[in-house]
Amino acid sequence: MKKTLNIAIDGPAGSGKSTVAKIVAKELGIAYLDTGAMYRALGLKSHSNNISVFDENAVGIMLEKTCIDIKYEDGIQRLFLDGVDVGLKIRENHISQLASDISKNHAVRLAMVELQRKIAEERDCVLDGRDIGSFVLPNAKHKIFLTASIDERAKRRHKELLSRGETVDINNLKQDIAKRDDNDMMRDFAPLIKAPDAIEVDTTTMTIEEVVNHILNQIKG
Repeated sequence: MKKTLNIAIDGPAGSGKSTVAKIVAKELGIAYLDTGAMYRALGLKSHSNNISVFDENAVGIMLEKTCIDIKYEDGIQRLFLDGVDVGLKIRENHISQLASDISKNHAVRLAMVELQRKIAEERDCVLDGRDIGSFVLPNAKHKIFLTASIDERAKRRHKELLSRGETVDINNLKQDIAKRDDNDMMRDFAPLIKAPDAIEVDTTTMTIEEVVNHILNQIKG
């Protein structure tokens, strides 16, 4: 059986990994797997059902009754939560922190990692997240770790939200990002960390095209 090509792109919120990963996947003609969307979907479901993301027992019961399905249409990922396309709903700003909090749940992490590994085994793909290179796919052929200053990440997130018609104070965004960084780095299980063999790229002063070209050169070089 032919070994699949997996490219892991990790980094904190707002470092540009999702945008970059999508373009890299398109340039290489392979699939893009947005792993963060899975946790956002679970955060959305917990919120919709008034389940606290910190209630491990309730989240575990919810997880057993949850179906997350990833489909690709013209190379674009669509995420279905219990049969419903939730691609837009999971991008609402308040879902970000819920996704970070629920991802600390051990059962949730294991279930999502199992699904991510299964997809990666079946097809060539670019995966982005916070622990892809360090935990999900430690044997991925290529590992990239993107970083950027909190100020720059807040600006990017602010611009993204404005483009979707959401109004958010940029200072609040900075606080949210700092809190999420702390959550992701300090969680006991599979924290946000740069894999020892990952290439670090600081995107603070780089354009998306520059980041993409840098990564493609690393992959092809």
